[in-house]
Amino acid sequence: MTSHTDPRALGKFLKARRAQLDPEDCGLPEADAPRRVAGLRREEVAQLAAISVDYYIRLEQGRVRASAPVLATLVRALRLDGDQQSYLYELAGRTDDRPRRRPPVQQVRPAMRRLLDQLDGTPALVLGRRLDILAWNQAAAALYTDFAGIPADRRNYLRLMFTDPEIRKMHREWSHDARDAVAALRMAAAADPDDPELDGLVAELSARDADFRTWWAEHRVNSATYGTKQYRHPLVGDLTLDCDTWNGADGSGQRLMVLTAETGTPSHDALRILTSWTPDRAEPHRARAPRG
Repeated sequence: MTSHTDPRALGKFLKARRAQLDPEDCGLPEADAPRRVAGLRREEVAQLAAISVDYYIRLEQGRVRASAPVLATLVRALRLDGDQQSYLYELAGRTDDRPRRRPPVQQVRPAMRRLLDQLDGTPALVLGRRLDILAWNQAAAALYTDFAGIPADRRNYLRLMFTDPEIRKMHREWSHDARDAVAALRMAAAADPDDPELDGLVAELSARDADFRTWWAEHRVNSATYGTKQYRHPLVGDLTLDCDTWNGADGSGQRLMVLTAETGTPSHDALRILTSWTPDRAEPHRARAPRG
């Protein structure tokens, strides 16, 4: 949504920012005479941004509204970081024109990895933004699939639910579980609406699956951290598992998903048998972090 702000506020920000920059760090030649003020001169900013000096002066004075191309050149000329870029576009009233950023590479937090390592015999996954599968233990691989055999940029919980025939068939209540997963992705989209990787995932699944298109269009959201999943595993038969997730406290969007069965139940015995068949149980698999 485009905002409407006082153009003088933009001018004050530009003036303050150029005062913080070292001319030599910006690739400008060393001046013959001492500078009377710190930072860049208005003429130098105009030079770096490839705009006229008069136009830049009018920007600082609040007498003209900056165009989107000019803002893009000012971002480079003034060496603005992500937060400063967002602030610039907000002040200019052009938030709709702000370039879409690429989110940082997701890395599994050490605390999450320690928890995963300690859950021997209990299926557990570390999920990131967009429900990407960042890491898993051997029990999770025994329950679902060999995640290591899936390319890192395709290793996504929701994508597997919709595109992997074996995982889809394993969910006895697939429609319920898949719809809940779509609603969880909707929550992620609200938290980071400018994520191009999320847009790509939505576009891919919308093109491939009619159910996904329908459920995505419903705008249903789900932030539940617990529930029950019904599986039919090809090796041990039916499983009823409690699914609990814990969100990381650092704002990274990472969460630990753990699947357990009540002690003494057929599902508990079947899960124990399933994980005992898996070699190298103590060695968790770790995913290479997917881009974004």
